[in-house]
Amino acid sequence: MNSMVHKEWYLINEVEQLDSPALVFYKERITENIAILTKSISSLSRLRPHVKTHKNAEITRLLLEAGITKFKCATIAEAEMLGICGVPDVLLAYQPVGPKIDRFIQLIRSYPETFFSCVIDNTFSLQAIALAALSAGVKVGLFLDLNGGMNRTGILAGEDALKLYLQADLEKGVEMRGLHVYDGHIHDADLSIRKEKAAAVLVPVRELSRQIVENGLPQPVIIAGGTPTFPVYAEMEDLECSPGTFIFWDKGYQDAFAEQQYLPAALVLTRVISLTDATKITVDLGHKSVAAENVLQKRVYFLNAPFAKMISQSEEHLVLELEAGHGFRIGDVLYGLPVHICPTVALYGSASIVDQHQVTAQWKIISRERKITI
Repeated sequence: MNSMVHKEWYLINEVEQLDSPALVFYKERITENIAILTKSISSLSRLRPHVKTHKNAEITRLLLEAGITKFKCATIAEAEMLGICGVPDVLLAYQPVGPKIDRFIQLIRSYPETFFSCVIDNTFSLQAIALAALSAGVKVGLFLDLNGGMNRTGILAGEDALKLYLQADLEKGVEMRGLHVYDGHIHDADLSIRKEKAAAVLVPVRELSRQIVENGLPQPVIIAGGTPTFPVYAEMEDLECSPGTFIFWDKGYQDAFAEQQYLPAALVLTRVISLTDATKITVDLGHKSVAAENVLQKRVYFLNAPFAKMISQSEEHLVLELEAGHGFRIGDVLYGLPVHICPTVALYGSASIVDQHQVTAQWKIISRERKITI
C-alpha cells in the first residue's frame, strides 16, 4: 500500500544526511530540460546555451552528449571550464579589458581544440585584442556586440557599427564571425509583446548584416537573445539562440514565462533553527545562501510551505511567518525554489545531486570562482 503513495518530486530520502543550507540539483529533471530545449529548435547547430546559470562541468558534458557543440559564457573561468570539457566553440560574451585580454589569449593557447571568440564594441578594444593575438601567434574570433535597447554594452546597429565591423575585418590576429545582440530588457509576461519587441530589435541588426555582405564579407552569424525571447528566435532559421536559465528554471521564470514548460531542477534546502514565536520560524537561509537582489518577498518560494511569508533576512537567517499551528519543528527541512537561480548557484561551492530521491553525488560549481587556473 505504501508503494502507491504519491511522493513529491523534490523530497530527498535520508535528507537528514545533508547539512544546510544546501544547493541541490535534480539530475533527471536537468536531463528532461535539455530534451525539451533540443526539441524546441530546428537544428542543434543553432543552439548556443549560456553556462552562467549552472557553471558546472558535469552539466556541460550532458549538453555535449545531447549534441550541442556551441556555448556562451560571461567570465574567463566559465570559458576555461568549457575548454576543460572540450567544447568545440565558445563565445565569451564579455569584452575583455586590461589583464583579461592576456588571460583570454592564454586560454586560447591552453585549449587549442576549442575555438574561442569574444565581443567588441569599440576601436580601442579591437586594436588591443588584435595586437595581443598577433603577438601571441593566435587567432581570436570576434563578434560585434550590438546594443539592442538594453543600454548596457554594445554599439548601435548603424553606420558606426558597419565601419567598426569592416575595420575589424582588416585587422590581423582576429577573425570576424558575426553579430551578438542580447535583449535582457525584454521580459514581458505576454509572449506576443515579447515577439513585437524582439522583431523591432532585429530590424537594424538584419539591415547591418545585409550591408556587411554587400561590402563583400561573408554572411555574419547572428547570436540573439536569452531565455525570455528564446521561443521567438527559435522560429527564425537565421539566428543562433542563447538560453541559460532553462537548465534549472526558477520561480521567477516559472511565473513570468508560462509558455515555456521547463521543470524546476535546482532547489535550496534549509532547516528550521528556531521557533521564534507561535507563528514565526527562523531558517538558516540568509543572504549568503540565496540571491538577495530582489525585494524580500521575491527571493525564494518554499514548495512545502507555499504560504510562508518572509519577514526579515540577514546574512545567515531568514524569518518566516506562518499560521498558528503550522506544525514545523526544530530541524525540519524546507525545500526552497529560488526566484533567481543564476546568482544563487554562484553562492555555493558544490551541489548535491539527487536522482530518484537519492543523493548520488556532489558536483563542484567549478566556474563560480573568478579563476580556475588562468
